Formats: sequence, structure tokens, C-alpha cells
Amino acid sequence: MFVSCQHEPGLGYATSLAHRLIITDGHVDLPYRMKVSNFRLKRAYLDVSVRTADGDFDYVRARAGGLDAPFMSIYIPSDNQLTPGLSKRVADSLIDMVLAIPARYPAHYMMAYTPDDVLEAARTGKIALPMGMENGAPIEDDIRNVAYFYERGIRYITLTHATDNRICDSSYDTTRTWNGLSPFGAQVVREMNRLGIMVDISHVSDSSFYEVLQIVKAPVIASHSSCRYFTPGFERNMNDDMLKALARNGGVIQINFGSTFLDSLSRQKFEVFRKEVSTYAADHNLAEGDSAYQAFIQQYYREKGYPHSDVARVADHIDHVVAIAGIDHVGLGSDYDGVGDSLPQGLKDVSDYPNLILELLRRGYSEADIAKICYQNVFRVWRAVAAAAGS
Repeated sequence: MFVSCQHEPGLGYATSLAHRLIITDGHVDLPYRMKVSNFRLKRAYLDVSVRTADGDFDYVRARAGGLDAPFMSIYIPSDNQLTPGLSKRVADSLIDMVLAIPARYPAHYMMAYTPDDVLEAARTGKIALPMGMENGAPIEDDIRNVAYFYERGIRYITLTHATDNRICDSSYDTTRTWNGLSPFGAQVVREMNRLGIMVDISHVSDSSFYEVLQIVKAPVIASHSSCRYFTPGFERNMNDDMLKALARNGGVIQINFGSTFLDSLSRQKFEVFRKEVSTYAADHNLAEGDSAYQAFIQQYYREKGYPHSDVARVADHIDHVVAIAGIDHVGLGSDYDGVGDSLPQGLKDVSDYPNLILELLRRGYSEADIAKICYQNVFRVWRAVAAAAGS
């Protein structure tokens, strides 16, 4: 796999490579960010054709970083599933929001429902917007809704999120409602295979993961997960046995960039950091955007250091997947706009993919290896799922 370099690669070369390759990212939470910011600022929409003042994604920064296909996360908070019909309404509203982006900015974006759509967007200088639904709660208890969301453009479904739902148990929930998949959840997985929707096992419990692999007829993805090897006891990440099983299935894990996913030390530091910042904000009646709030954070960094991980640790996760599962089973799933202030040094927004590519080049990854990580592995799964549809 490794190819030695005669000369130390530089950032300029890494940036050039980022622009020559297709880069897919399995999970970008722009839609929910737009929903929240539009509500908070009482505006009709967020203009993502220009550089935005906040957040991690916009056209300008995505172009700078070489990003071609960020999967738009149709994120459904778990508490929505307590109200019948609410999850589906929220999902529809977020899908409508994504569909409006290329309609409003046709020179910048286009929708993507297949890998070929992504290639066409890249050929014409546009950013492709495929969609994945984070949390299967909008399916409610009606199997027909799987086809409904396929028709609306959803190309992967993360089976659950922070709590157990009708489909399966969550890695974050200790209730263990089903001890894996529910009977209805098994129907949902089979229907996803029948239609050509990728099954996303990020967020699911370990038992749910293994039950999914027993019944799927096509490879699965983990759209935004990392390696439990670096975060012992954190079930949200995947352990080595799961990585091996994922490889046997032909699937792909797309590495989450959030510092709390990357190593246990960062998880511990962030617990302290967030507690101290929250206490200071409450004591001084400050909101997140206030200058005094930001000044306190900067002072905290100066005095106590950054709680963040760094780009090298993301590369460590890629190394680990390659060692355990192979180069064909790893990709990128940043969780930009979803993990808040926990993004690692060197990967703070979508302009920073070249920093990761540079780190991989320095470690001896070839351009062919990096192409697999950036898009080919995900394209292979996406095409395999589509090919298996109807069987």
C-alpha cells in the first residue's frame, strides 16, 4: 500500500491533489445548521454561495478545500420521535431546504442521486449535494415511507440516533429496547436493500450492527464514525472486530473528525472545558456569540491549552482502519456543522481537506490510496447497493 516519496510533499502539492481528486464527505450537517440559524436570525435562508460568517461549510470554503460531494445530513433529533408525525415533517422540511440550494444557486450546486451525478457536477464545476437521513425515525411505523424517502432523494439512512427507536437500539442509549434490531427494523433494512438505499450503521449499538450484517444483501457504511481503539469504552465508535466484519461485508467506515471521537484525552479535556465555559457564561449572562464569551475561551486556551485533537490523529484512525480492515474500507465523514467547537487543529472547516491529504502523503500513502479514501471506496459501496436493488 505504501509508496515512498523521493521528496517531502508540501501543502501546495496536497492542495493540487485535493482539487484533482473527487472528495466525498459522508456527513455534513448543513441543513440543520440552516434550520437553526434561520430561526434564530429570523431570515428566510442562509446564502451558502458565498463565504458565511459562521459554521463549517459554504461554497467558497468547499471549493478551496476541493470538496465535491458533501452528503447533506437530514438530521432528526431523537426527541422528535416522541410526537407522532413530527420526525417525518422535520425530515421533509430539511429535504426541501436542500433541494432549494441548487434551485437558488444553479451555478454553484446540483443535486446528486448517483456517483455519476457527482462526477457530472465536478465536471461542470459544481458541488454535488447527495442526501442521507440521520435517524430512521421519520419512517415512523410505515414501511412505505422507506420508498417515500428514496423518491425524495435519500441515499442512505442512519438507522437511529441518540436513543432507541422503532428500528433498533442506539449506542448512546442503555435501555436496549430490542437488544439489536426490532422485527420492524429488519423489514426496514431489507426494504432499503430492495430500493437501493445505503444502510448506515453509525450510532447503532453493537448488537444492532451485527444483526444488520446478518441480513443485508449489500455493503453498509458508517457515515461518520471512528475507531474505538483510540476511545476505549465509547460504543459510538467501532471496535476492531466490527472493522473486520465491515471489511468482510465490503463496507466502509468514514472517519468522524470530532475531537471527542478521536481520542480519550480530548474527550476528558472537553468535558472540563465545556463545564468551565458553561459556568462562566451562566454566571455572566453571556450567549455563545458574545465577545466576552469568545474572549474567555481564548483566555482558557492560552492558560490551559487546546482540548482539541489534531489532523495527525485523524490520520491515525485511517492508519488503524487500513491495518485492521484494509485500504478499501475507509473514507471521510467529518460531521462538519455537527460537532460544534470540537473540530481538531488543522481540520476546522471544509477548506482544510488538503491538510489531511498532506498528512497522508507524508505517511507514505500513494495517490491511488488517497483516491480510495476520498471517494472510490464510497462510490464502490454506493454502486453495489444500487446494483443489488430489486434482488
